[in-house]
Amino acid sequence: MLSESSAAVVTATLPAVQAHGEAITGRFYQRMFDAHPELLDIFNRGNQATGQQKAALAAAVVAYAEHLTGGSTVPWGPILDRIAHKHASLGITATQYPIVGRHLLAAVAEVLGEAVTPAVAAAWDEVYWLLACELIAREARLYTVAGVPENGAVWQEWRVVEKTPETADVTSFTLVPADGGPVPGFTPGQYVSVAVDLAGGRGQQIRQYSLSGRPGADHWRITVKRVRGVDGAPDGLVSGFLHDRVAAGDTLRLSPPFGEVSAVGDAGPLLLVSAGIGLTPAMAALAHLAATEPERPVTMVHADRTGAAHALRHELPGLQERLPNLSVRLWYEDTADGELTGLKAEIADGLVEPALIPLAPAAHVHLCGPVPFMARVRGGLLRRGVPDERIAYEVFGPGMLR
Repeated sequence: MLSESSAAVVTATLPAVQAHGEAITGRFYQRMFDAHPELLDIFNRGNQATGQQKAALAAAVVAYAEHLTGGSTVPWGPILDRIAHKHASLGITATQYPIVGRHLLAAVAEVLGEAVTPAVAAAWDEVYWLLACELIAREARLYTVAGVPENGAVWQEWRVVEKTPETADVTSFTLVPADGGPVPGFTPGQYVSVAVDLAGGRGQQIRQYSLSGRPGADHWRITVKRVRGVDGAPDGLVSGFLHDRVAAGDTLRLSPPFGEVSAVGDAGPLLLVSAGIGLTPAMAALAHLAATEPERPVTMVHADRTGAAHALRHELPGLQERLPNLSVRLWYEDTADGELTGLKAEIADGLVEPALIPLAPAAHVHLCGPVPFMARVRGGLLRRGVPDERIAYEVFGPGMLR
């Protein structure tokens, strides 16, 4: 809990911090990377280039301060869990938090100048360390459960046994532990981090990919979409590397599975709603249920550009045979390429219309796709009476779904 004296100071200075939030976080990243260039190997350079990272950090710091001072009703437990899982998948350690805190608070002082008195600096330092301590504790528990050593060495070598083109822009990678050890289990909806060394000695980059195969199999599968830069954004460094430079027989560094979101939820009807490459956790969920709960009522709703762009679509007929209570509904922007595998699709401007989604009473809902897509669908489901706690969703970028 924030001390009474600090709460008053933070409440008074919060508008100024909020107004200059992106300037503060932009200066923070510049300072930190100048002093610790090795940390560039952890942070997503694409999000740094577009400014998404600094905007997300600024919003998170302000929102957490509002939470501590009673100015926000947003439950922070789930948000902290999401951040902790992401940090654990990157191998973040407790020793890195003082570095972040030092440069973040120095950036506040540099941007706000004389307004940052000793009392103001102390109050915001308290905010930061309350957040840091909560995350450190959560991450320590995650590392313990995952069997990660105390030094935070999350990486294990995995061998690519098969590389399978799914569409023009999507490829699946089948992986096994390079040392021949057991394949860890996971929950549908969880992801792994993949760390790659960039060509030309440009350092390391890390990205998260949902596990798209069946839990309990003798291998893992990730299904990766090539990220093509638009509107000045860079192409995806890691997705491009995986598509262009990785072949069967190569090894990759992977983290254990992390992610607080389950794609299968509790018992009862299940609704899986996805768009684009967001289908990967839904496919893991279907494969899992086909092996464990084949009679469970499941509805899968998916939106994509075309049938040809719909990755893993060829697996759906087999899953429907094994899941007699599975209903599949597809929306495509363009069906001119013809229907594939006999599955029908509708044209709906590339978006699932929330009012048309089949909805069983008491269904657990899982969403995965672009944030605007999920926000629209989630809002429609809330208006139809689905309780917030029954709607799970996954966000891979720096944004948080409100």
